[in-house]
Amino acid sequence: MGHLPVPGHRCLARPVVYKARWLLRRLRLAEPREARILFLMMAGVLAVILANTFGQVRLNQWQGAFYNALERRDFGDFLIQLGVFFAIVAGLLVLVVAQTWVTETMKVRARRWLTTHVIDSWLKPRRAYLLGFAGDIGRNPDQRIAEDAGRLTDLSIGLSVGLGQSSLLLVSFLGVLWTLSTSVVFAWHGSTFTIPGYMVWSALVFSAVGSLLTYLVGRPLIAGNAERFAREGELRTALVRVSENSEVISLERGEPGERQVTIGFLGTLIAVMQRLANARARLTWVTSGYGWIGLVVPIVVAAPGFFAGNMTLGGLIMVVGGFNQVQNALRWFIDNYPSIAEWQACLQRVTLLLDSLESVELHHDQAGRIALAASDGDTLVLDGLAVCLPGDLSTCILLADRHLEIVPGDRVLFVGAQGSGKTTLFMALAGLWPWGRGTIRQPQPFDALFLPERPYLPEGTLRRALAYPEAGDKLAVSDVAAALHDVGLAHLVAELDVANHWDKDLSLDDQQRLSIARILLRRPRWAMLDDCLSALDDKSGRDLLAILRNRLPSTAIVSTSHRGDMDHFYARVIELGGVASLPPFTLEGGVAKPQAHA
Repeated sequence: MGHLPVPGHRCLARPVVYKARWLLRRLRLAEPREARILFLMMAGVLAVILANTFGQVRLNQWQGAFYNALERRDFGDFLIQLGVFFAIVAGLLVLVVAQTWVTETMKVRARRWLTTHVIDSWLKPRRAYLLGFAGDIGRNPDQRIAEDAGRLTDLSIGLSVGLGQSSLLLVSFLGVLWTLSTSVVFAWHGSTFTIPGYMVWSALVFSAVGSLLTYLVGRPLIAGNAERFAREGELRTALVRVSENSEVISLERGEPGERQVTIGFLGTLIAVMQRLANARARLTWVTSGYGWIGLVVPIVVAAPGFFAGNMTLGGLIMVVGGFNQVQNALRWFIDNYPSIAEWQACLQRVTLLLDSLESVELHHDQAGRIALAASDGDTLVLDGLAVCLPGDLSTCILLADRHLEIVPGDRVLFVGAQGSGKTTLFMALAGLWPWGRGTIRQPQPFDALFLPERPYLPEGTLRRALAYPEAGDKLAVSDVAAALHDVGLAHLVAELDVANHWDKDLSLDDQQRLSIARILLRRPRWAMLDDCLSALDDKSGRDLLAILRNRLPSTAIVSTSHRGDMDHFYARVIELGGVASLPPFTLEGGVAKPQAHA
């Protein structure tokens, strides 16, 4: 695989062609086979377009013969030309259907290609979490993946095919129109003359004026579309938040406040959409006016030759048809400017997401003040560890033990008050929070299971939730039944293969019991628990810890908690709360930057 440069956020300042080439190269390097298939399909579309263009030229020639037959009142030739017409149209119909099928198939494959690539980049280890520290780009990545990427592929294929078709029509009919221009004869003071390529130059001037006006009037659509996508994401996030917390909102009677917040996001979106509507209306003055005027311009331009008697009616129709084909090809930019503006906005959002997914991980590694290293043996070592707090990166919590070694079978509890940085320490041990100082030395391989206070239960069956992130079919029913019985969830054995929203149907204490069942089934060397018994009463918590001790005597249990009443289970209890100061710095876009002193 060739070297792929990472453009950084400078990619935003580059021309749109640079962004498109950068994205296309990424995709080609990531999945060359798919790139070859789409290239062959595009070549097939161009071949169909070329055949279609030939049919359009032949149809234009037919128009001249047909109208000449009408002008001569030649009924026999009229019938012949009707037969020729149906033959041409039948061929064109087959070509149009083939072009439509291949184009739509390309859109489907391109959608899968791009969306899969973005998802793969997003779900690489640590990236989805770190993206949350990247500022605005870290908000609503789902919209950029599900909507922007899909719209980008549809527009890219559609605009590319349309541009290719217009280009071939333009090249073909320029020659036809240049030849037909000789039939437009001008009379001046008793003498006649022709202008070489007269109809061609007229079509070029007419289209250039329309394209310039379209660009000047429609330019605000690019930024407007990008802002609309961002505001759509904010509204959707607010709605999802209300849906996920509807129980608490109802208990607190918080509906009026949530309505005010949600309506505020809606109002912002509506304001943006209204500005876009105004911009499209202004652009319609140009595009529609240009289309109506285009009906008579070719006739007016060719009229001197017709009224001078040097052009038959069929010749006039051929000239007008050729002019319209050239003018339609040239007005591709005018007709598609709103789509081009939307395409640019989607391209910017998708490339920025991909760029940020790479750069946020790079900056994470460069800015990491906590060193991650491999330990010599099967020991987890914490040397001089200080972990910065998310709200104040210049303040770090300290461990009571400056040098700490934990081996399989140990039971260690980190205790601290609410807000003392327990969860931040937990994320640092997982390698996801780098800001602080000291060294974490992990055994290799580090067979650890990290369980947060609120477990993640994916959609699907309960068996899949217990096996996550592995496939559920790897778990034997007997093993799962035994684990669920041990943690007090025997009633769920009958629903093991029922697909459901388990994160909604189970209470938090049952979800935490499932976390303990996952430990029993997974049997890791290291179980890292972040206050994951907080929803259970004291007796239930002690019972579950006793089960872990009896079933997994060689597993190290490392927990964080605000409660110190379980020290009977843990061999070591380490207090959090010491504070150290680092030089002031802020977190911008996932990068730790020193603050300027006043």
